[in-house]
Amino acid sequence: MAPIKDDTVESLRDLVNKLESRVEQLEAKLQQADGGPTWTSTKESVRMILMGPPGAGKGTQAPKIKEKFRACHLATGDMLRSQVAKKTQLGREAKKIMDQGGLVSDDIMVGMIKGELEGNQECKNGFILDGFPRTVAQAEKLDSMLQEKSQHLQHAVELRIDDGLLVSRITGRLIHPASGRTYHKIFNPPKDTMKDDITGEPLIQRSDDNPDTLKKRLATYHDQTSPVVSYYQKTGVWKPIDASQEPGQVWKSLLNVFGDEKPSSTTSSLLSKIGLRN
Repeated sequence: MAPIKDDTVESLRDLVNKLESRVEQLEAKLQQADGGPTWTSTKESVRMILMGPPGAGKGTQAPKIKEKFRACHLATGDMLRSQVAKKTQLGREAKKIMDQGGLVSDDIMVGMIKGELEGNQECKNGFILDGFPRTVAQAEKLDSMLQEKSQHLQHAVELRIDDGLLVSRITGRLIHPASGRTYHKIFNPPKDTMKDDITGEPLIQRSDDNPDTLKKRLATYHDQTSPVVSYYQKTGVWKPIDASQEPGQVWKSLLNVFGDEKPSSTTSSLLSKIGLRN
């Protein structure tokens, strides 16, 4: 029997995670139909920020967290562009500042986050903030806004990884522009050189995915993030995770942070029946 490859194992782990999530959804619907409590109780909500340098794996883990808690993923760059496109009051204010070459104020950014928390149905079960806060002043304003809502931040998770490893990860990254699928020249190469496995279309390498540019981005990240990490260490919500692990292990570390390493007994039983869990 041929040995099982690492990418096969990882694919199976991702499949199991998706199946677990789907089973939880079905269980919740059954409970609602029976008049029982849903699985998205106060215990199963999340209010967190996700920190990490470019290439640390935020884009891999954030969707899993979003799916687990049915929470909203607020990537501040996307949120800002959305508000500008919708021409909301805050979006118009932000566009005016950006058109003049200025930086959008903390008050506007916190206002946008508050608007999402109050108006976005996905945020009912909590939020994952990505890209904010980047300064201690922003962290303080975020805390004040949550306190006004009688809430508090539960987790400030930092995905930590050695800069040298990140450089080797990022500089070998290949992207399929239409789908966002990513490959790596060494760790996850496409079947055919520089071609997407699904469509056969050409892959690209981003112009800023080069050692010099990345090192500058990392230096900026560390300068910005260190004070914010210190702030959350003092408040007791900072949780570091080793992002040099393979994605499945990083996810297990996140489940430990959430106090939910193992799926429910019902989920385990169902997965056992289809041969995906012992």
